[in-house]
Amino acid sequence: MFDFHKNHRILVNMAIAGFLILSLLIAVMPASQMQKTAPLSNQMVFTEMEQEGLRLYIAEGCVACHTQQVRSIEMDNVWGDRPSMPSDYYFSKQRLDVWRQSPSLLGSERTGPDLTNIGKRQPVKDWHLMHLYNPRSVVKESIMPSYPWLFEEKATDKVTPEDVIVPVGSPFLNKPNTKIVASTKALQLVAYLQSLKQTEMPGSSPTFIPQNKKEVVTTSATDPNQALLPDGAKLYANVCAACHQANGEGIQGAFPSLVGSPIVTDPSPEMMIKVILMGYDARSEFAQMPPFADQLSNEEIAAIANHERTSWGNDASTLSAEDVKKIRDMVNQQNP
Repeated sequence: MFDFHKNHRILVNMAIAGFLILSLLIAVMPASQMQKTAPLSNQMVFTEMEQEGLRLYIAEGCVACHTQQVRSIEMDNVWGDRPSMPSDYYFSKQRLDVWRQSPSLLGSERTGPDLTNIGKRQPVKDWHLMHLYNPRSVVKESIMPSYPWLFEEKATDKVTPEDVIVPVGSPFLNKPNTKIVASTKALQLVAYLQSLKQTEMPGSSPTFIPQNKKEVVTTSATDPNQALLPDGAKLYANVCAACHQANGEGIQGAFPSLVGSPIVTDPSPEMMIKVILMGYDARSEFAQMPPFADQLSNEEIAAIANHERTSWGNDASTLSAEDVKKIRDMVNQQNP
């Protein structure tokens, strides 16, 4: 039909036509469809600081190892409350400037964990700063590279009240009598990471395939308080271990140990449950603990508390979801 060997003009024209058709299908049409995507009604717009953090996220190559897409399969429910959808990326796909369009942040490789909902899973600013300065300071097994150029090492007597000090333990300091101070760029990047929270869907949300069902596991057949609770060890690993560590010993100078803690082992669980519900910021030597009242159910809090009260040599009594409910109701009455 076409004699490409004798008529090179036909060959060139066909190649150009093929290129234009592929460009239309792969680039132009998807871009046109994206313009029709609208944000969710309650979706938060990036602040200026978060927008700068997004640019740093791109510049530092974070997208090479981290995805931001919760797939609709059940195994991805650890990364988000629902599968991702086009509206989730509405604000992150705005132009960086006149010349640059924000690249896709979906990612293609999970060398590190998915960050779609990291702002909800890990809301503590100090943890993120420590993780950026030296990931091994909070996750011993981490293979993530350090970003020391986002921080400044200052002599203790040179630190000013305006400096944001990162509570890095002495084993990770290069020199004695020094403090690690976060730069503006580090704070911008952390602000962006903390902003990564899935927006709640108005009405019903998309479900995972197969639809995710909350696991109900009996952790102790002989303990009636734990008979109908979720797996406390699994919940602790997902919610608490990043700061307090898997062994419950915390991180010196940053996150307190739960081993033998008077709050954890107190015969009365009231203070412990209040800390989980309302957060805690009464000790200047440790980072602030965020509240979990809106994230964890009474059953989940009871399961986590029981795991902490009976692990690592702790030997305190267990509690039920009803015990947590009573304390939650009391807190709500005191703080309407």
